[in-house]
Parts: sequence; structure tokens; C-alpha cells
Amino acid sequence: MMFFSILILGTLISISANSWVSAWMGLEINLLAFIPLMSDNKLMSTEASLKYFLTQALASSIFLFSILLFLLNSSKMNSNYLLEMMIFSSLLLKSGSAPFHFWFPNVMEGLSWMNVLILMTWQKIAPLMLISYIIFKPLIITSIILSTMIGALGGLNQTSLRKLMAYSSINHLGWMLASMYYSTSLWITYMIFYTFLTFSMIFLFYMFKISHINQLFSLFLYSKSLKFLSIFNLLSLGGLPPFLGFFPKWMVIQAMTLNNQLFLLTIMLMMTLITLYFYIRLCYSSLMLNYYENTWMNSSFYKSLSMKIFIVCLFISSFGLFLISSLYFYF
Repeated sequence: MMFFSILILGTLISISANSWVSAWMGLEINLLAFIPLMSDNKLMSTEASLKYFLTQALASSIFLFSILLFLLNSSKMNSNYLLEMMIFSSLLLKSGSAPFHFWFPNVMEGLSWMNVLILMTWQKIAPLMLISYIIFKPLIITSIILSTMIGALGGLNQTSLRKLMAYSSINHLGWMLASMYYSTSLWITYMIFYTFLTFSMIFLFYMFKISHINQLFSLFLYSKSLKFLSIFNLLSLGGLPPFLGFFPKWMVIQAMTLNNQLFLLTIMLMMTLITLYFYIRLCYSSLMLNYYENTWMNSSFYKSLSMKIFIVCLFISSFGLFLISSLYFYF
């Protein structure tokens, strides 16, 4: 609880900072609080925490070096083009966006599901907020295209669900950067929806101790309706139109269309269709191939409180768009 509180504090310091140095300090506090949460006496988690520390330390050193040079050159009237690019690149490395994404799937593979959830959601808030302060136009467009492409193509041949979620996160990061390009409130809205969908999906994997695709086949033998809701949640995370996950993408599509960014939007939509392909492959496999194996979950588990909370999250994730539309037309 102490490290978790410090983790939250570090992010809040970065977000509310009024100088780059205090923002760097918040990022460091956040990093040093997350390392102990990652390490849980397993070889994989120790390796993952070391990789995470080295990558984040490199990004932090580049960030600090850049802002110090930026402060030294601020008295001169010349443009700090290279320094802005360095600051922006170090923040992209911290958030795990392409083309600085190589550490992200490897670190995810060695973590527990709860740490995966923190890394995919909370750990992205501070770097993304700092990126929104210093949008470097040529690099952000390159990162949007590469993030959506790598997030889509990287997840095609994966059997590990952690790596699949990592590449899905990289793809969503591309959409978040695109939404950030137009408005701050738009990317915050996207982040809230993405966090909710990711939470409900990872909660499923955590409760049933699922790590690979073939474990989905023997899932929910006691409840077929729950299996359908879980599949709907996967499709919602992919952004299929009738589900809640389409709503933030819809807002970004509308903003990009109004700003005539049709070429960039076309690339993003094509790549999102590829991510939908591997989500549909997961759903198709778990629906068509049903192995009746003995599972450790008994039927009483499906009546527990955590299960009821999970069902509510799945229901909102699946039919939230209909609820939002109904409320909109009602009021």
C-alpha cells in the first residue's frame, strides 16, 4: 500500500508540475515506487523489473539532459528544434509508444496481471500528459502511424495474452496520440474509456488465471452467457461499432475528419481492422473449440461478489454505447 500510494503521488506531481524539472522529479518517484511492486520473487518478474528500470532510467536521463539544455538555451532567441525532439522522444520512450516500444511487450510478459493493468493504464498518464504540453508535429504523426501499425501487426502471431494486450495497448496509444493532437479533453476521454475496458478484460484473466489463448477454450463451462459477455468485451476493446469501445474511436474519427486528416485516418482505420482480426480469432476459437476439461473453478465461484462486479463491468463494456445513446436522446 505504501509503494502504491507513492506511485499515485509521483504521477500527481508530474501532472500538476509547473516546471520541467519538477515533472521529471514526479516521473522518478513514480518509477522508483513501481519497481518494488513489480518484483515478487519470480525470475520473470525480476528480469522484467530490471528491463523496465534500465529503459525508464535511460528515458529519464535523456529527459533531464534535454530540459537542462533547454533552460540554458531559453535566453537565446533561436529555435530549440533538436531539444524539443529529444524531450518528446524521451516521453514517447517512457510511455512505450512506437518507434520506442521494444521494451514494452518483453516487460509485460514477466508481470502479474495486476501489474500489467498498472503498466497499461496508470503508468501512461504522466508521460502522455507531458507529451500533450509539448506536441512536436513531425514526430507525433510518425509515432501515430508506427504505433497503430506495430500494435496491429505485432499481435498477429502471439499466443501469450500478455503480449497480445501489450500490442493492443501500443495500438491504442497511437489513437491517444492522434486524439491529443486535436484536444486535451478528447485524449482524456479516450484514456478513461480505454482504462475501463482494459480493467474489465484483465480482471477476467486475473480471476481465471488465464495466460495463453488455448486456456480460453475451456473457460466458462458453467455459464455460456458469461462467455458471450467476455467475448463482447474483447470485441469492445478492439473497437467494433455496436460496443462501448467504438465510442472513443468515433470521437477521434469525427475530430480527424473535421480537420481533413483523411490520409492519416485511413491508415489508422486499416490497422484497427487488423487488431479486430486477431480479437475475432480469439473469440472464434473459444466459441467453436470447447474442451470439456475439469477446471478448478466450481459453480459457487460464479455467485461471488467479485463475479457480480465483473458481470456489471462486462455488461457496461458490451452495451454501454446503447446506454449512452439512449440517455442522449432522452435528455
